[in-house]
Amino acid sequence: MKKAELKVYRERLLSLRSRLRGDVTAMAEAALSKTRSDMSGDLSSMPIHMADVGSDNYEQEFTLSLMQSEEEALDQIESALERIEDGVYGACVECDGRISKKRLNAIPYTPFCIKCASQLEGR
Repeated sequence: MKKAELKVYRERLLSLRSRLRGDVTAMAEAALSKTRSDMSGDLSSMPIHMADVGSDNYEQEFTLSLMQSEEEALDQIESALERIEDGVYGACVECDGRISKKRLNAIPYTPFCIKCASQLEGR
């Protein structure tokens, strides 16, 4: 891949990494910092309805699940940036074949060509 193309993909990956880091930070603060009564401004010691507690727990678990997915994407982005530095970006880590530019434009951090990704999903 040409240096100019690598620069474009590197900038795209850096931008995506920055955005995801901000998202993860915001989600962590939202999920872990406040309860429903804190958010509503209710500082009384009255018990919260059980359904509200269940909703809070569900929202917190859902947010933590999203954070985990975004952390995995951040790991893949870091790996892609390392592949750029190593000069192997755009090559499938499974078969060493070329990853199509169409695929890299859609998922710039993908380590696999379409064929290998399909085979890995089927396992």
